[in-house]
Amino acid sequence: MKSITTDNLPGYDDKWFHPGFYIAPNFSRYRIEQSPSYIQAINSGQGISANALSSPGFSVGFVGDVRIADFLSLRFTPGVSFLSRRIEFKPQGYSGQDTIVNQEVGSTQIDLPLLFKFKSQRRRNTRVYVVGGIKPSFNVGNRRKDPELFKLRAADSDLAIEYGVGLDLFYPLFKFAPELRFSNGLRNLLIPSNDIYSRSLQRLTSNTVTLYLTFE
Repeated sequence: MKSITTDNLPGYDDKWFHPGFYIAPNFSRYRIEQSPSYIQAINSGQGISANALSSPGFSVGFVGDVRIADFLSLRFTPGVSFLSRRIEFKPQGYSGQDTIVNQEVGSTQIDLPLLFKFKSQRRRNTRVYVVGGIKPSFNVGNRRKDPELFKLRAADSDLAIEYGVGLDLFYPLFKFAPELRFSNGLRNLLIPSNDIYSRSLQRLTSNTVTLYLTFE
């Protein structure tokens, strides 16, 4: 009852810097753009239809929050993400290719988001906020166990726009913030190849939805 009727961490916003950490389950997929050769092949009955599938992943990292003004702060949240993105290919007219084939791009990447956080007026021990910024990412490891499953290749670096909404919950000893954030990649990640899967695509961009559970 005490945490409900009293203001927790009353001097929290007076400090210029707040460290913390987060854990974050996510769902990630590619946004795909078909190639001209794909369209020609489909029209001639010799194509491979592609469908991006969402796959679960996980991220962990740290938070550095710098106070700029009463309702504005700058956040740097470096972390590590374990991702797996899949594309389902359904051959149409290729001899020997009569089943659905999944191509997967699994990666371990370093994320370096830099975000602005706009906060509402605090109401007792809660407040809402929105965040927005950019996220450079760098791949540090590929998971390629099955050569037939990992023919499709993607670039090792990406740049994404990130935006989201969250809720600050103040407790006696720490602040907890659940946050839903969306990430839309700007770079074409497709590495051209001569296999039938890569020839069907012209552009791959990343798309991720993440639930951040932050403790500061």
